Amino acid sequence: MAASGAVAPGTPAAPAAPPPSRAQAPAPEHLFRPLSAEDEEQQPTEIESLCMNCYRNGTTRLLLTKIPFFREIIVSSFSCEHCGWSNTEIHSAGRVQDQGVRYALTVRTQEDMNREVVKTDSATTRIPELDFEIPAFSQKGALTTVEGLISRAISGLEQDQPTRRANEEAVAERIDEFIIRLKELRRVASPFTLIIDDPSGNSFVENPRAPQKDDALAVTHYERTVQQQELLGLQAEAPEEKPEEEDLRNEVLQFHTNCPECNAPAQTNMKLVQIPHFKEVIIMATNCDSCGHRTNEVKSGGAVEPLGTRITFHITHPSDLTRDVLKSETCSVEIPELEFELGMAVLGGKFTTLEGLLKDIRDLILEGKLTAHLVMDDPAGNSYLQNVYAPEDDPEMKVEHYKRTFDQNEELGLNDMKTEGYETDVAPQR
Repeated sequence: MAASGAVAPGTPAAPAAPPPSRAQAPAPEHLFRPLSAEDEEQQPTEIESLCMNCYRNGTTRLLLTKIPFFREIIVSSFSCEHCGWSNTEIHSAGRVQDQGVRYALTVRTQEDMNREVVKTDSATTRIPELDFEIPAFSQKGALTTVEGLISRAISGLEQDQPTRRANEEAVAERIDEFIIRLKELRRVASPFTLIIDDPSGNSFVENPRAPQKDDALAVTHYERTVQQQELLGLQAEAPEEKPEEEDLRNEVLQFHTNCPECNAPAQTNMKLVQIPHFKEVIIMATNCDSCGHRTNEVKSGGAVEPLGTRITFHITHPSDLTRDVLKSETCSVEIPELEFELGMAVLGGKFTTLEGLLKDIRDLILEGKLTAHLVMDDPAGNSYLQNVYAPEDDPEMKVEHYKRTFDQNEELGLNDMKTEGYETDVAPQR
């Protein structure tokens, strides 16, 4: 309907008169008055509008009202005095609600048939006992009763029956049988269930006992599905995506630094590596294009372990020299057969092989003139020697975990470190 005239409540428009003084706009609560037959001041507003049947001017009547224990609605009706066409529908005066609503009413008496019903055009109506359903958006919204809903369904089915009897007699007979069953429900020949499911949340079934609970009426509010959001023309909220954690294991990070030898600008590469059967470590390598100096260093990817680690390995074959070795900067190395000992922090952290670690004595070991033991003692517990039999035990390797001494904790700076209850020892600073 397209409005083609000015608003004229009750009577046709009068000849133009001098414009009155500007009146104050009515308060919003006065626009929507409770629906009552005794309220003589509650009159519809009439608007001259175009009839979509004969394309001549008809009249649209608008009534702004409030349903008790529900919310504000707009009731509109159109009638054309030229062709007799009429139409009635309702609209919610508010927004689409945050949740959908589902009413399930058990109809047992004629009083239940007289319950007031607000059915929006987005609501689906079902009667499970008849396997009967009125889909959403197949009818305009209506302010009616339970009996009115059933009568409207009967009228809709009877409307095209003459045509069906002429073209599809068998179909028309089945619909006649169904209409009879609907008329029996209208007389409440037996109890039945009326379900109104509205994803917009703006439909309503009256509770005559309000605000007390109605045992015959079950009201359920629910979250709309994505399909229901789209059906209402709402933009469905995309599920919250958790930010993907960057996997540094697959990337080599680069940053600029200075060469420790010539102080020229150099590039340092850093990569996070997971050592099988151990833990993550950070490998850092610096190459200087100016002087050719190269360094590499390994840092533990974790914290200081609760216990220190002592690894004792018996070197018996040249193939043992290919085992991976992670020597942290806190680890000391000892070869008792050679009376050789490498102190803690001498070489820094290294991730290499036994051959690389023992390059100074490689010739003596490879010639088979001597079997030896390699002892790696790391009070921080962050060193590692590859076990080629993993996950089984290595017969030539012994791993011990021990409690650190006071001196070892002192070297690691742990004696003065307090991680619990330190707040109570700190006096307030002013």
